[in-house]
Parts: sequence; structure tokens; C-alpha cells
Amino acid sequence: MRKALGRSLGRSLGSAALAVALLTGLAPHAALAAKTDVTIGMPLEPPNLDPTGGAAAAIDEVVYANVFEGLTRIGPDGSVLPALAASWDISDDGLVYTFSLREGVTYHDGTAFDAEDVKFSLDRARAEDSTNAQKALFAAIASVDVVDPLTVKVTLSSPAGNFLFNMGWGDAVIVASESAADNATNPIGTGPFKFVNWVKGDHVELGRNPDYWGEPAQLEKATFKFISDPTAAFAAMMAEDLDAYPNFPAPETLSQFEADARFAVVIGSTEGETILAINNGRAPFDDIKVRQALAHAVDRQAVIDGAMFGYGTPIGTHFAPHHPAYVDLTGQYSYDPEKAKALLAEAGHGDGLTVSLKLPPPSYARRGGEIIAQQLAAVGVTAEIANLEWAQWIAEPFKGKDYDLTIVSHTEPMDIGIYARDDYYFDYHSDAFKAIMEELNNTTDPARRTELFQDAQRQIADDAVNVFLFELAKAGVWNAKLKGLWANSPVQANDLTGAYWED
Repeated sequence: MRKALGRSLGRSLGSAALAVALLTGLAPHAALAAKTDVTIGMPLEPPNLDPTGGAAAAIDEVVYANVFEGLTRIGPDGSVLPALAASWDISDDGLVYTFSLREGVTYHDGTAFDAEDVKFSLDRARAEDSTNAQKALFAAIASVDVVDPLTVKVTLSSPAGNFLFNMGWGDAVIVASESAADNATNPIGTGPFKFVNWVKGDHVELGRNPDYWGEPAQLEKATFKFISDPTAAFAAMMAEDLDAYPNFPAPETLSQFEADARFAVVIGSTEGETILAINNGRAPFDDIKVRQALAHAVDRQAVIDGAMFGYGTPIGTHFAPHHPAYVDLTGQYSYDPEKAKALLAEAGHGDGLTVSLKLPPPSYARRGGEIIAQQLAAVGVTAEIANLEWAQWIAEPFKGKDYDLTIVSHTEPMDIGIYARDDYYFDYHSDAFKAIMEELNNTTDPARRTELFQDAQRQIADDAVNVFLFELAKAGVWNAKLKGLWANSPVQANDLTGAYWED
């Protein structure tokens, strides 16, 4: 009855529009306005809306490029593009970046954007009392100087080859001193969308910014709806209560969308290296043979098939396969249960091991953990599973290093440098790896940087720091008439700046 009524109503409206068009001399398609609003589904609600004051990916998924902008921005292919900086010059020694800023830019509250805002934002992010979740992005900055209202000079203490990319992160957006303190609940940026309201527990609404300095958004309104339950997400898409769910949480249902002409199913890649993380600082995992045994005991493809319904790309190191510097090291620790048993015996554990496997909430971890536990059992390793909520996971494995094994996706872009951090939860310490990263940080030559990225990948694979499982797929489902959404996720974003409805 509902569909029949909809078809009848649609025919009536179409006839009326045609009649109006004939009377006014307009072509029929001109009288039928394209849709101008969109409702986007997301699995998690952001804890706040300030990307400079929180680590949750959900913050950037709402506000990155939509509400807030940086000096640079990351494009859908991972490239570095101009944003609030129209251009820049780099000194020959790689230490001084001079940014030429856009003219005529204003914040959503009407205040003018200029070089003082850049200085304020970068100094604030790198300050001793900074609450920025990615403070390390700004560690190389020695000073930020205002040359004139539209020119700012950033001087580094040492070359940082990734500096322009770092300035494109959500954590590096430029905020105004007048409004920065309230951005968590009332975000004021320079982007093509303005914050309208936030109904806690349900949705965030954005509206088009009529005073945007650049190409105006084609959408007039965007609503981000928070639906974490996979069954509810499926129902909302099928009922067309949602126009898109860019990171769909139920891969087992994708075939149903693929069979429905109303929808487009787009499988892309993310920066989410999904790993079986190992506590390298705790016996017996401080023995490389034990870590190598675990790597040979795990069948990556079986985990992808069983936990992700086939969506995911096997990896052999902590690096995204879509990156030009990626090295395919999946063959280094191929699935070989007999070799795993032999390595355990060599390490003095021929009678087996009992380990803890602490799993956070995502389905890739819970489903994957069950599969991996069975695979480990086949080589004599008993994995005792403990399901944790996110707060517990942050407190125990991540901050407290209180774990043997855990499974998590690391979604931050280009984050292989975490393996150089002595305080990180892997508890991995390698002077060789640190030397590679130090040279990488001091190198701007693209060819040499590629070589160093590849050396870094090989080093952590050789050391079997973790069991590298797969790159998390980005399975997006959206209305087939909705265009301009990102297929891949080079950064954590639902960038709507190019989104539009096709007539």
C-alpha cells in the first residue's frame, strides 16, 4: 500500500510539474528540483565536535573539511591539496615553510581569518599544556611567525618530510581564538558547512555556509545520524531513512544492497591496519620465535572471510596497500601451523601456552578473535578471550599494557612511526627502527622517503612485532543518485564538499 501510494503520488506530482513547465515555457527537468539535503549514517557518535581536542575518529567524520579546514587538506586519493593556504614555499634546507593564505575568508561567526589565527592554532596545538590528541604532529615546529595578515612563516627545528601532510590532519585545523574554547559543542570553522544543532544520542545537523570563500557546497543541509546496531543500520538504509552509510557496519548484508538498484555499494580502502597486537615486553612474547610462531599460526584470509565476509586486503606489515611505498610482505609469515609448532618447541613451549586475548567491541575484533583463537589452539596456544568495552580496552591494553594479545584497527594515516615510541602499548624497542624513522623525518626527497618507508616496513616484519592481519575495507552503501562521496578513506572523514544529487 505504501509503495503504491508513493507511485501514485509521484505520478501526480510529475504531471503537475509538467503542466507548470508547459504553461511557463520551462523544460520539464527544470521544474523538478534536485534534492538538496542528505542524511548520513555513522556507527559512533562523536564525544565532542572539536578535532583539535579529541582522538575519536567520529569527530573528523562529521567536521573535517565540512566545518573546519587546515592550511592543507587531504584529497580522496591521499594527496596534499591547498586549503586555507593557497600556496607555500619551502626553504632549500627544508626548515622554513612560508604559507600564502587565502583572501576574504571568514569564520562562521563573521570574524575574519588571517595569519594570527594560524599562529594561534599551531602554537596552541604544540603548547606544553595542549590537549591535542596528535601533539606529535607539531613537535618539529620551532616557531610560527606572522609576516603580514596573509603570510605566515613556520620554522622547524629539523626537516620533517611529512609536514604538509600532517597539516592536513583534522588535528591541525585552523581555529579562531575568539571561538576555540567552545568548539567542542559549538564548532566555528571556515568550511562550506556551518554547525546547526546537535541532538545528543541521535544526530548532528549542518547547514550550507552562504559566505564560504571557495566553491559553495551543492547540498543545503547535512544530517549525521548515529546508528551503531548493524541490524538497525540495515533497516534504516532499506527504508531510505538514510541516504548513505559510508562505513557500513554489516558486511554480511552488502549482497542485498548490490541486488537493489536503489543503492550503490562501493568497496574502497582505509588507513586501518588491523593487527593481532602482541605485548613484546612480556614473557614469552619477548622471544621473537614465539611471535613468529603466532604469525605462522594465523590464516589471514580465513579471518577476512569469517570476520569480514571477504572484505579486506591481507597485509604483512603496518602500512596501507594503496600507498605507493607499500611492500607486500604477506609471504614472510605464510600460514603454516607445522612451522608454528616447531618454533614454539624451539622456544621451549612444545607443551603449549595459555595467553589472554582481550577484544574491543568492533565486529572485526570480536568475530576475528574467535577465529584466531581456534587457529592458535591448533598449534597448542590456548587463547582465553575477554571481551572489553572501549573504556576498558583503553585502560588495560592501550594505556596499562595489561594484555598478552589484542586485536585492533589502527586507522590513523601513515602511522608506522608509532613503532618508534618506547611508551607505546606494543612495548617494542628497536634502535634500528628508530634510526630509520629519524632519517625519514629529516628527509624531504620523495624517492629516498619511499626507500625509508619500505625499510621501516621490513624492519617491523622481520622483528614480528605484531601479527599483521588485513587492511580494513571501507564498505560504503548509498543512494545510487547520490554522487561525490569518497570511495576510500585516506583520512577519517565524510567529506561532503563535492557531494550532490543527480537528477
